[in-house]
Amino acid sequence: MVMNIEAVTPDFAASVTGVDLRQTLSDDSLSQIKQAMARYGVLIFRDQPLNDDQHAAFTRRFGPIDKGLLLGSQKRKRRLSNADVIDLANVDPEGNVLPAENSRNVSLIANQFWHSDSSFKDPPAKYSILCGIDLPEGGGETEFADQRAAYDALSDALKARIENLIAEHWAFHSRAMLGGSNHTAEEMDALPSVHWPLVHTIPESGRKSLFIGIHTREIAGIPTAEARMLLHELLEQATQRQFVHRHNWQNHDVLMWDNQCTLHRGRPYDLNKLRALRRCTTEVVLENVG
Repeated sequence: MVMNIEAVTPDFAASVTGVDLRQTLSDDSLSQIKQAMARYGVLIFRDQPLNDDQHAAFTRRFGPIDKGLLLGSQKRKRRLSNADVIDLANVDPEGNVLPAENSRNVSLIANQFWHSDSSFKDPPAKYSILCGIDLPEGGGETEFADQRAAYDALSDALKARIENLIAEHWAFHSRAMLGGSNHTAEEMDALPSVHWPLVHTIPESGRKSLFIGIHTREIAGIPTAEARMLLHELLEQATQRQFVHRHNWQNHDVLMWDNQCTLHRGRPYDLNKLRALRRCTTEVVLENVG
């Protein structure tokens, strides 16, 4: 097969065909994917029925695995055998759809905020690879916002204001906003807040990008109220429709994106219907941050 990469827009999101992610890809194929990621930020692979081991193996070709919120989650029975794969299904360990009011749904609903995976960790996330296993009809789309284009569109005055600012990212900020703040001290100690520049340069493309989202709650040297209004203003500007691609899911779609230059969010869906996705994520190599 010959890999084909077709842009959705000139510089953001592309569809990839002519590749089977279940197979061990050649170095040349991996290089093409990396180059496409550097340009487009989001890649869409249709009809890729990966099992968990294939999903994890493909992800590991791009870097060390990130555990994300699993580091700060209560111990519970795992549904999946591969510990590198994060289960994003609204079901219990036996596969039964959970009631809408179940506490696990708080975490799933929090994914409807604009966010960057594991920005609350040191090191943060680089690539996320999300597999759609069983998707309901209607709702539950995933949207992506290009933070490079969003930065480019800021006024010169706002660029100058934020150039050297450092934001605090905290894993449980969004959960607390939804009322899911009953986390243990052990869980919170496992994921202390971290600090990253509001603006950084993406090494693969050389482009500047915002690094914000729902996990940000403070800015160093700025009072909380002022900082949160600035973060809100930036998020509003960075998620305008001209910067956003919406993906309508089909079963066995695979989405891959760069958390360092995109934000994403899920859209609402019927919590009483089965929705099963699985995600693997790589960590940033630290010298590539900043």
